[in-house]
Amino acid sequence: MNPSRLNIINVPFCVSHRTVASEVRKQVSREYGSPQLSKKRAGAHQPVPLTEVVEPVDYEEYVSSHPPGAEPGPLRQLLEFPSDDLELLLQERECATIEPPVPEEDSLDPRVRDALGVYTDNWLIIQRKYQRYSTTQTPHNSERQREKQKGLVKQTFELDEAAIDRQDEQDDSKRHSVSLDDTPRGSWASSIFDLKNSTPDALLPSVLERTAAEDMDCRNAENRQQCRHADLLGLYPAPDEDEAVERCTIPEVPKEHSGQRIMVKCLSLRFEIEIEPIFGSLALYDVREKKKISEDFHFDLNSDQMKSLLRPHSPHVAISTLARSTIFSITYPSPDIFLVIKLEKVLQQGDIGECCEPYMVMKESDSTKHKEKLEKLRAQAEQMCTRLGRFRMPFAWTAIHLLNIVSSVGGLDRSDSDSDTERKGTWNERKKKGFERMSVGEDMCNFANFRPATLTVTNFFKQEGDRLSDEDLYKFLADMRRPSSVLRRLRPVTAQLKIDISPAPEAPHYCLSPELLHVKPYPDPRVRPTKEVLEFPARYVYTPHTTYRNLLYVYPQSVNFSSRQGSVRNIAVKVQFMAGEDPSQAMPVIFGKSSCAEFYKEAYTPVIYHNKSPEFYEEVKMKIPANLTDNHHLLFTFYHISCQPKQNTPLETPVGYTWIPLMQHGRLRTGSFSLPVSVEKPPPSYSVLTPDVQLPGMKWVDNHKGVFNVEVKAASSVHTQDPHLDKFFTLVYVLEEYSFPFRLKDVIITEANVEAELKASMGALKGALLDTCVRFLHQLMSKLILLIVHPPVIAGQIVNLGRAAFEAMALLVNQIHKNLEGNQDHHGRNSLLSSYIHYCFHLPTTEPVSPPAVGAASYDLPIQYATLSRATARPSSLLLSRSKSLSNSNPDLASTPATPDEEVQRIIGSKGIDRSHSWVNSAYAPGCSRAVLRRNLNSSCELKQASERACNRMSAFIETASILCPPSRQIAKKLLHEELALQWVVSTSTVREASLQQAWFFFQLMVKSMSHHLFLSSRLDMPRRQRFPDRFVDDIAALVCAISADIASRYHKDVELVERLNSSLAFFLNDLLSLMDRGFVFNLIRSYYKQINNKLHTAQSPSSLTALRMDFIRIVCSHEHYVTLNLPCATLSPPASPSPSTSSTTSQSSAFSCHVQDQGVVSMFELSVPFRQQHFLSGLLLAELSLILEPDGEGVFFLHKKAISALHSLLCSHDADPRYTDPQVRSHIAQLYLPLIPIVMETLAQLHDFTDTSPQRVRHASVLVDDSDPDNGTISQSVAMAIAGSPLPNSKANPFTLPSVVSTCSLTTVNNSWYEYE
Repeated sequence: MNPSRLNIINVPFCVSHRTVASEVRKQVSREYGSPQLSKKRAGAHQPVPLTEVVEPVDYEEYVSSHPPGAEPGPLRQLLEFPSDDLELLLQERECATIEPPVPEEDSLDPRVRDALGVYTDNWLIIQRKYQRYSTTQTPHNSERQREKQKGLVKQTFELDEAAIDRQDEQDDSKRHSVSLDDTPRGSWASSIFDLKNSTPDALLPSVLERTAAEDMDCRNAENRQQCRHADLLGLYPAPDEDEAVERCTIPEVPKEHSGQRIMVKCLSLRFEIEIEPIFGSLALYDVREKKKISEDFHFDLNSDQMKSLLRPHSPHVAISTLARSTIFSITYPSPDIFLVIKLEKVLQQGDIGECCEPYMVMKESDSTKHKEKLEKLRAQAEQMCTRLGRFRMPFAWTAIHLLNIVSSVGGLDRSDSDSDTERKGTWNERKKKGFERMSVGEDMCNFANFRPATLTVTNFFKQEGDRLSDEDLYKFLADMRRPSSVLRRLRPVTAQLKIDISPAPEAPHYCLSPELLHVKPYPDPRVRPTKEVLEFPARYVYTPHTTYRNLLYVYPQSVNFSSRQGSVRNIAVKVQFMAGEDPSQAMPVIFGKSSCAEFYKEAYTPVIYHNKSPEFYEEVKMKIPANLTDNHHLLFTFYHISCQPKQNTPLETPVGYTWIPLMQHGRLRTGSFSLPVSVEKPPPSYSVLTPDVQLPGMKWVDNHKGVFNVEVKAASSVHTQDPHLDKFFTLVYVLEEYSFPFRLKDVIITEANVEAELKASMGALKGALLDTCVRFLHQLMSKLILLIVHPPVIAGQIVNLGRAAFEAMALLVNQIHKNLEGNQDHHGRNSLLSSYIHYCFHLPTTEPVSPPAVGAASYDLPIQYATLSRATARPSSLLLSRSKSLSNSNPDLASTPATPDEEVQRIIGSKGIDRSHSWVNSAYAPGCSRAVLRRNLNSSCELKQASERACNRMSAFIETASILCPPSRQIAKKLLHEELALQWVVSTSTVREASLQQAWFFFQLMVKSMSHHLFLSSRLDMPRRQRFPDRFVDDIAALVCAISADIASRYHKDVELVERLNSSLAFFLNDLLSLMDRGFVFNLIRSYYKQINNKLHTAQSPSSLTALRMDFIRIVCSHEHYVTLNLPCATLSPPASPSPSTSSTTSQSSAFSCHVQDQGVVSMFELSVPFRQQHFLSGLLLAELSLILEPDGEGVFFLHKKAISALHSLLCSHDADPRYTDPQVRSHIAQLYLPLIPIVMETLAQLHDFTDTSPQRVRHASVLVDDSDPDNGTISQSVAMAIAGSPLPNSKANPFTLPSVVSTCSLTTVNNSWYEYE
């Protein structure tokens, strides 16, 4: 580079350079202001008009021939991307509990093993290290502008000071003798009444001295550098923040769902008399949904004296069962939510009414009067606790309407934080406003933000023995909100329950999870804990599982033994989780309640005295073992309990048995069951059958009818409980374990039919519940990707499932998008899918190989070679044709390389192979001149040939999918990004439409797959042309070409789709600039432009297409290495020195002699073909600006705003970028924008009078001040008033007015900014 060149940005001009900035501006103005400019620009320097895109330079060839080391000094960073541009991060997954939530078993079931892998793997994040400097993540907005303006010195003028003190001066004016008539009427001086006595300002000694123009220029340049703000352009307001289409936010880390959390503390429970222990439970119920929305929380507030009565039955008390406070989660706040409190007591002889009578009639004040009776009751209670301490009976209940808590204590003001950040005007926000909007009543229920309240509940209702079901409870709760005779008929039980209700803190101490794991922080394990209660949301919650959870809830509802012979009255149901049929195989997986052991082998329902058809409300909570087999089952044993001790009469008499096999055809059985009850013990091997089967020799209650109703629910992140998902996962596990034959309902799965069944199951995934699909999204996506990357080998044949898996993925993603519009950003990207790609997705790695060499990125997963789908030792008889491996990453290799070095050598050597059929011609190989897309990609003929070629490849691959393999079972492997590109190109009809709807998802998935592949195969140090095989490059080109054609053809029919598709394609190409051959990506951009340009000639509304193209180029230009991509240091264009000097004209690096310096300077300011080829992206952006500002256009002025905003955003980004602080670097960046100066000058005609629509004003009218025309250099009054924000004089309603003002002011801002930099 010529060291004598003048820097344009932030560099003072030297005195020795006689050609100063003003002369350069005059020279350029002279050339560009002449009416003959259009002819001149159409001459030799610009044979290609601005409406067409020139062919870019071969970027990789230029970079390879100009290594960074050849450029000394700070300019070296502008020649090539940094070596650490891409970085792979293994971010440790945050665990909310001290103990990891994993099963205790050593050997795990395949589905549990896979679930643990998904829930425990660290986040794998691949990011561009310098992307934080781009406008994608740090856009110029009003917030940043205000931050930068904070450090500025406030300018204070005399007029401002006078206005502040004017009132005081007017008060003092009465004491002054100077009359107002002595001062000019209406002038500023009229506010100063004592000018004669005022102190004069300091004289300026050099104001009248004669100074040379060069010295004045130098002095002004030095003054401009004093106290100069580092980020000058950032001080200007953004033209329109809504135009920042390139703005993207990093997705949130996936985490378990949590609603609004409230904490309930049980402080005390007192009755008028204290004779026996009383136990309580809390749960939330939604009356409107008629659903219990939380599990039970059990608490014990008894005194130590009362607890001692039950010590023989609970010798070991776990600290986890001593909790008296709990945290409830409420996802859907509602005015119909009640906190229901139920009380139980130890079973005793007599019905509920008789047992409650003492609590209703006796009072504490009458204790002396009823002393004898109380002693008798205590003795009786002690006897019952000793004999029947294991059994409970219902006692009383009450409920608290949570809405009364929130409204009575007064909800705190809620801040509307979204109002400031909500974007307006895009299609997605318009839809989002109406999504899941709460009603007025729901909006009042803010359980996360209210003042804490301490309540004393005094009214309890006696439990009715024949009204214990949930349906009866919902009726009672509905009556509690209004005066009702139903509740009046219930006899109250006098008691005092004191509880505290408050919003739960963010990180409460001493908290236990629903699995009884210690939640962080937990400083001391000896402190009484608080329990988190698991929520059962009233409606669907669309959040993926991220932690291991495997819980089962059993709800016995009713049993009818009215036809059962014998003494069957006091019925208790014992619930057991059995691993086999032997009684010793009962598993200790049942959670304890309060003041007891942590886990039990059995649980009993409360007993209703002398009732042969009781109803139950019991909840039995269990943890599901990791390894479930067909022998695991729930065993229900029905007992008659003898409340009164009798001789030769046992306490428990079994009167019936029934069971539920938990695993059937690979599925966990849940739901509601109506089971027959056997009078006798079940026979051997009963557990694999259901009780519905009529077993010979067995006696059944009521002639084998269903007399026992029970409901089983699972809260599991392992078992989906959806038939479609269960079938898919089961078939995948059958393939992975190769466990043939396998019975799946009525079908026997064998090697012959497993392929058809698996494809059918993938096609049926669209029928699964969306809620379940979202909850198991990470596992489902991982399995579909695994089937694409590792197609199974069945009976020695590779089964190609790529198409079926791609179709299932496309339909699933599209279904999530349609139903969860509220989870989308302004680009239409679903946050759940985006976070999956960003954090969870990684290429499946199965080959354990040596770690990468020293200096490579540290990565602890096994490395997978890029040459995939090959047997380790391919038999010589297996001659594969080219078509059989076309979708593989490198089909030209016949065997697996022994080492990565050998593989690289083979890849390099294979580049000489004939690729005449490929879009990427033979010049793409190393050492050849040009490699990328020399043929016209936008022609319909090329598109048709590409589609035919891709379809032929696919059909050939399908026909030869069954390939003979060695006797040992091999795993065929492919690369995900290659398969996605191929399947997308050849997709048709519904699948293609679904993939287009969610193009962003597949683009991001491909980009991360490509990036991860480069890390795994150590290809980041390879030349970019050798990173990916030619067939994949072909597929990318065909894909981009086809999507560009869709944008051009559907822009007026599917506005929302095209808007999303356009931005998705732009972001994809932006990402490819960091991964692939950049010259190839430039040609993809050129292909897109050609598609749009061809449509513009016949478009009905060309402004819409132009707006799409403007958004496209803005997103592409938001790349963090935008400057480097424009080759700012290249010497292909005329010399970059704006002013000729002695040193520059005599320098060896100068390409022009002195007599052509003027022409060279002028050419620097043109959008010439060399400029647009060398500075490809900058040329596209400036050409867009020039065309959009053309006054002879149709006058769609929102395009002005788009173009100016894009340019302004880039300039602010360069100015604030800490990489570009060196003056020499900034001068080269300024050269990328030199054509902006004539563009601004040519637009001054609009600035002089933008309301003038007369045809006399032409684009290339002279902008120089004509001395003969005194008004020529004066801006019109209408323009001046518009800039000042005043209404136009005599203005009429004109749609041109407002956008033009915005455009003109913005353009003036940009223009002035650059002159300030000069």
